[in-house]
Amino acid sequence: MLESLFGSINKERVLFFIHARSQGHAREMARFYACALTPLQRQLEILERGGILVSSLVGRTRLYTFNPRYPLLAEVTALIEKALTFYPEDERMRLQMERTRLRRAGKPL
Repeated sequence: MLESLFGSINKERVLFFIHARSQGHAREMARFYACALTPLQRQLEILERGGILVSSLVGRTRLYTFNPRYPLLAEVTALIEKALTFYPEDERMRLQMERTRLRRAGKPL
């Protein structure tokens, strides 16, 4: 939807994924969108150099989040939220956080 504005479908994917889940790493995004890893890594590097994203190492995994000091962060997130309202409901639900850890046996939902 915002590909023409951002210049790349992969840049749009990265921003939407991080907005929906608040953080993410490149391989997780590549698995989610079923696309190649290298173009996503390239867009993550570009967004980090531009100051929109920041990364941190957790073990051997580089996690990316929005840079809270980015001056236009509120506007970028508002644009992403507005664009998400035009996405199909199933696509929005798919973007929601997936459980990454198992529940303790017998724990109530």
